[in-house]
Amino acid sequence: MTSKTMNRWFVVFGAVLLQMCIGTIYTWSLFNQPLMEHFGWEKHDVILTYSIAVFVFAFSTIFSGRLQDRIGPRIVATIGALLYGGGIILASTATSLMQLYVYYGIIAGAGVGFAYVCPLTTCVKWFPEKKGFITGIAVGAFGLGSFLFKYIIQYFLAHTSVASTFLYIGGIYLILGLFGAQFLRVPPIGYGKQISNVEEEQKRTYTVGQMMRTKSFYFVWFMYLFGCMSGLLVIGLAKDIGMQLAGLEASVAAHAVAMIALFNAGGRLVWGTLSDKLGRIKVVTLMFIITALAMITMSVFALNYLTFFASLAGIAFCFGGFLAVFPLITGDFFGMKNLGANYGVVYQAYGVAALVGPIIVANAGGLKPTFMIAAVLSVIGAMITFVVKQPKTELGIVE
Repeated sequence: MTSKTMNRWFVVFGAVLLQMCIGTIYTWSLFNQPLMEHFGWEKHDVILTYSIAVFVFAFSTIFSGRLQDRIGPRIVATIGALLYGGGIILASTATSLMQLYVYYGIIAGAGVGFAYVCPLTTCVKWFPEKKGFITGIAVGAFGLGSFLFKYIIQYFLAHTSVASTFLYIGGIYLILGLFGAQFLRVPPIGYGKQISNVEEEQKRTYTVGQMMRTKSFYFVWFMYLFGCMSGLLVIGLAKDIGMQLAGLEASVAAHAVAMIALFNAGGRLVWGTLSDKLGRIKVVTLMFIITALAMITMSVFALNYLTFFASLAGIAFCFGGFLAVFPLITGDFFGMKNLGANYGVVYQAYGVAALVGPIIVANAGGLKPTFMIAAVLSVIGAMITFVVKQPKTELGIVE
């Protein structure tokens, strides 16, 4: 094994460690009830903390992606780890909702946004021959983090106060996140490239402005929006779906949360790897079809135990795939040099999907109509895959 090969696997180790820490943002639902009981706050006020965190997370990737392209991933990821761990530690001192919104929602949310893009773009540069596989590992760790740390959080909540839990897990995330961030280094110039491909790669070096002047960007952005919407809907409503539509007991329906986390993580690795073999757009088409069928099943048919879990598994599996494949599509279409900045803009589709989903739920008149709307959007997404193309390279030449 060469020293370069050894070094790049250390990068993967750091990426996985960091992603698992910041992926715990998906464990927020564990804190809802303890905070309500301790402070007497209303449920919708507490849940708003998570909505703020996700919005700030997605929005801050615009700046973090551009920054890491300029000063390197290690520094930006270190800032992210400090913000995320520090924000949660500060949340342990919160005695008002506004403090909680600032500490967890804004500071910790920004920490996730600063750290999230760095492992993805760095790992892809170290593994140009298997981009899908390595991206699947990086984003899979993000999905797996919520599943693994769930048990640690539950232990602390059962044996100490919610404030102490924030303090302890914030300290854990801070230490592990800072440690993982130090392994994120970009490869030397020309690493992994064949000389014959250098000219073509230079032609595909799009800046954010150049990228946004192409039709391909808008096709990609809306595909990402439609792909994320179904996954975000079921992640937020899994337990309610099981109880309302499948008639399951609350304790049984709650198992869907853990199942979604596992299929979400698995989908990131499997679909990312398949995209290396079948092509990025082809696997996106397949994911849209599976998602549409699952959403139609939940919208049209009477659910039972089997169809409920099968539908959610399919949606979560494809949702993970969308998050693994679209960073690769961004790199393939618009070049690797500015991938951090470009993907930061593309990733806003995720943030918009997180906001649009609840609006549809509130206005569609129930879960079944909401799922049918999501199914239609998935079909539209699948149709777009047949017309989207890599932009002409001449448009991306940078003087």
